[in-house]
Amino acid sequence: MNKTELIDAIAKNADLSKAAAGRALDAAVVAVQQALKKGNMVTLVGFGTFYVGKRAARNGRNPQTGATIKIKAAKVPKFRAGKSLKDALN
Repeated sequence: MNKTELIDAIAKNADLSKAAAGRALDAAVVAVQQALKKGNMVTLVGFGTFYVGKRAARNGRNPQTGATIKIKAAKVPKFRAGKSLKDALN
């Protein structure tokens, strides 16, 4: 499912116009991004939790030259599925 299909599904299920559903989805994504940028977790009960994970610095290899390179530490977004979402899949 891509963004357009998700907007269509939101519009149909929430009885909204596609434009309003698109704005709502965009606002939700921005709100999650802003919360994660501040270091907060976003928990949607039953669906799951978005949080910031940390990736340690490490050595890697350039695939073209084979030379060893240093990869910086980074913060990465992560998602942990909630019980209701897991149950819906099984």
